[in-house]
Amino acid sequence: MFEERTDMWEQYAPLLAHAEHPSRYLGQEWGAVTPSEKLEADYHAVMIYPDVYEIGQANQAVAILYDRLNADEHVFCERAYLPWTDLAAAMREAGLPLVSLETYTPLSEFDFVGITLPHELAATNVLETLDLSGIPLHASDRREGDPFVFGGGPCAYNPEPYAPFFDAIFIGEGEEMDLEVALQLRAWRGTGISRKDQLRKLAHIPGVYVPSLYRVYAGPDAPAGAEFELPYDVVEPIAEDIPERVERRIITNFDACDALPRQIVPYSELVHDRLSIEILRGCARGCRFCQAGMIYRPVRERTADTIVSAIAMGLACTGYDEVSLTSLSSTDHSTITDQLRRLNKRFHGTGVGVSIPSQRVDAFGVELARLIAGEKKGGLTLAPEAGTQHLRDVINKGVTEENLFNAVTTAFEAGWRRLKLYFMLGLPGETDEDVAGIGDLCRRVYTAAKDSVPDNQRGNVRMSVSVALFVPKAVTPFQWDGQLDRETLMHRINVLRDNFPRKGVDLHWHDSMTSYIEAVLSRGGRECAELVERAWKHGARFDAWSEQFDFDAWLAAAQETGVDIFQTAMRSYEEEAPLPWDHIDSGVRKSYLRRERAKAHLAQTTPDCTFGPCTGCGVCLDRPVDNELEGARHV
Repeated sequence: MFEERTDMWEQYAPLLAHAEHPSRYLGQEWGAVTPSEKLEADYHAVMIYPDVYEIGQANQAVAILYDRLNADEHVFCERAYLPWTDLAAAMREAGLPLVSLETYTPLSEFDFVGITLPHELAATNVLETLDLSGIPLHASDRREGDPFVFGGGPCAYNPEPYAPFFDAIFIGEGEEMDLEVALQLRAWRGTGISRKDQLRKLAHIPGVYVPSLYRVYAGPDAPAGAEFELPYDVVEPIAEDIPERVERRIITNFDACDALPRQIVPYSELVHDRLSIEILRGCARGCRFCQAGMIYRPVRERTADTIVSAIAMGLACTGYDEVSLTSLSSTDHSTITDQLRRLNKRFHGTGVGVSIPSQRVDAFGVELARLIAGEKKGGLTLAPEAGTQHLRDVINKGVTEENLFNAVTTAFEAGWRRLKLYFMLGLPGETDEDVAGIGDLCRRVYTAAKDSVPDNQRGNVRMSVSVALFVPKAVTPFQWDGQLDRETLMHRINVLRDNFPRKGVDLHWHDSMTSYIEAVLSRGGRECAELVERAWKHGARFDAWSEQFDFDAWLAAAQETGVDIFQTAMRSYEEEAPLPWDHIDSGVRKSYLRRERAKAHLAQTTPDCTFGPCTGCGVCLDRPVDNELEGARHV
């Protein structure tokens, strides 16, 4: 039966009057689960996104897991988000802990605390969340009766920088895994099984990584013959009954999963304030810098009938007038054209808009954009990533200049007037000529755009360019490659500026300091956990927010821990050496990643297997899974 917990609303209410955006903390939104719906629930879980409400509430993964856990009558799952710095300070001054949004229950009173790991710059936010909750930061300090703290998400594929802070980290897709673990822990309650023994048993559930059951060693303790130029850590289980590698979980028959998780209508505007429907999962384009394109394989499409039905129901129960068809590569869906035509016909005259997060860099992508926009033509976003064909082949982008110029010409002839292009600096194999090529390409694209509109509208053409520093990620062909050193990076930025159009095109580049932190945490070992903790103690939090990022806090932490931020970010791994995440099985074979890296050195491309034959990544070869496509894809 439902067990009443501490309700701290009365203590919180006076603080909210002085908080920025108090609607972040009100709860009671339309669609949220209420205690009256969960009268039979006796196991309490909370899903946490470690950032402010406006970002976390828009996160589809949290929404899916919240819905999945609440689908079981025995589990009541709530939500929590990290309060902004003003309320966090007020909470500490008043001695109030972080609470859930549905019932204002302290997080320390829950059975299951799940924290998503969306990106590396959220690492210090995880510690801020635990500290505000009154939950011990280190799993080793938690006692019987404390919540079990679980992590999951993209960063879980290299879990070592987070290892000490979690009782377990879930590898892969969590729809089935989260509920399986919650129900298993519920079954063990009252049986006398110790916390330590429960974790040992959980380690045998596929996809569950229990860091305390694995040791890290290096130097003279390394296996015989493992001699390399640089020191390398090895992660191995502490006992024979613990799996040597943790295999990721994956959802099969994706179309059968509910396409419309429980919809919650917020009081305040979200970052992506619209209905979002995941139309497919996975991408096999094979961009060699892209982690998501590796870890979410194989490609699994929902049917057009499922998608259109989910959108109709979602719009009806939320009141939104815009829907986003989300995935890593929505325009690759084999029936995307049919979906858009059906949606346009169904919602004609209603004011409902349809959007797709990104477009293919070809005329087909623009034709889809035309179907989406109708008469409303906002900005078009394309991502060539590199300024020369040679470097685009190195990264396996699969985009030619002809594709790009055809897309731009088609778009501006059809009525678009604003264009945004994305590029990266510091890609493996990059030269000054490649960087100068970004400026040259942008100049020619801008000219093509202006030449494609009537003379009296040439002044309406707007173009912006965003350039980010390459961050090497685990489980990609570039996982062995380091970042540019600071001096070379500044030189490349100067090359870019010197060769960039003087008028008509706005240029923006990302803060390289945050990119170095990302690189450290994306490929670092367990020693980086202390770096994160020290940085947090020096005041680092909300590192993804430019106005909050404090590189001095990270430098102070680096000095105290001996983890050199720049050397770690720039480090290149030897291909045969052990990697900090080798005990995590992503499904993609390491031999495939090596082959792709070798092909990158030769500027050779690899085709997308959803348009042709298998490319041997291993995901479908080693498991009973395969690409699930509704029809033939449009090349």
